[in-house]
Amino acid sequence: MPGKVHIIGAGLAGLAAAVRLADGTRQITLYEAAPQAGGRCRSYFDAALGMTIDNGNHLLLSGNTAARAFLREIGSEDQLEGPKSAEFPFVDLASGERWVLRPNDGAIPWWIFDPKRRVPGTRPRDYLGVLNLLRAAKGRPIEAAMDCRSLLYQRLWRPFFLAALNTAPEEGAASLAAAILRETLAKGGKACRPLVAKGLSNAFVTPALRHLRARSVDIRFERRLSAIGTKADKAASLDFGAERIDIGANDAVILAVPAAVAASLLPELKTPQAYRAIVNGHFKIAPPPDLPPVLGVVNGTIEWVFAFPDRLSVTISAADRLIDVPREELAPKFWSDVSRAVRIAQPLPAWQIIKEKRATFAATLEEEDRRPAARTAFANLRLAGDWTATGLPATIEGAVRSGFTAAEAVLQQN
Repeated sequence: MPGKVHIIGAGLAGLAAAVRLADGTRQITLYEAAPQAGGRCRSYFDAALGMTIDNGNHLLLSGNTAARAFLREIGSEDQLEGPKSAEFPFVDLASGERWVLRPNDGAIPWWIFDPKRRVPGTRPRDYLGVLNLLRAAKGRPIEAAMDCRSLLYQRLWRPFFLAALNTAPEEGAASLAAAILRETLAKGGKACRPLVAKGLSNAFVTPALRHLRARSVDIRFERRLSAIGTKADKAASLDFGAERIDIGANDAVILAVPAAVAASLLPELKTPQAYRAIVNGHFKIAPPPDLPPVLGVVNGTIEWVFAFPDRLSVTISAADRLIDVPREELAPKFWSDVSRAVRIAQPLPAWQIIKEKRATFAATLEEEDRRPAARTAFANLRLAGDWTATGLPATIEGAVRSGFTAAEAVLQQN
């Protein structure tokens, strides 16, 4: 008989692992230190705004196969919305130019020959430079694999890679940028259609918990793991302070916690050490009726504007420079960019600024080399999390994929 599975952490990686394993043939317990699931990918009621907002703004692409498979399994793929074809509207706040990037559906990129579909001021041959990135050897930074001074880079590749890597693209690992491209834009518009969740908890968390409970998964909140007991080459016990759980001979453990927590529990574990911040702003105002769900902003402080029925939200990636700036200074600065980008001539509405100092690991060559595999030195202990060696940056897709990988390792163990 399959042994029990103990999953530590109910962020997206832990939820994905639990969903993949919850087929009724094994006993699963999911432990979470916080009083709620979801980790960084969740919604909450913000008292300052008097409305429910997302903890962060997350953009998915139709080529994110693992994330979409997860949503299908829990029955909530209908909670994603976006255009029927790949469209990425942009505005350059310095020049005032506006354009919509429109890749064609197929893998042969004929769209680069249409001036109405490509970035203004660029030529078809400019886009061929990305082939060097796709062929770049592992261990090279993006700046060594492509021209980071061109107009195309400033208006397309930099915003794209900055959002995906949460790291200044010039210092980012070329292998991570190439992985994103191969799975999305390089496959054509059908794989890079932008998708936004109507609410992170509504899409990813609440239906996942409902799915797991319907399959008798034991979910325990406010259970902070303080130590993992080991014996020989196996995890032998889990210490939650007031409760100690012994690990049976056929049992398995999936550690789906942040990298720093995993390192504290497994001192010999090599994990990323450098992180990058993300800053999000939320403004309580209805968007203009013609505003697309996502708008890219070039030459502004903000980088992306997300339009929700009751608010406008913005994201700034690799935002370490903003962490110590008072929120009262950031709000009007962000709103100045928003009002110009979406053409709203109104004073600053009610706002909320959310800073995440250690949002993701820095997607540099050094940190990429520190990401561990799902398998550990202990035969019954697996790792999951967007910081593990998924081959992708720290994204929703990477987190879900890591959970699926850990689950498959447990299935092979049994």
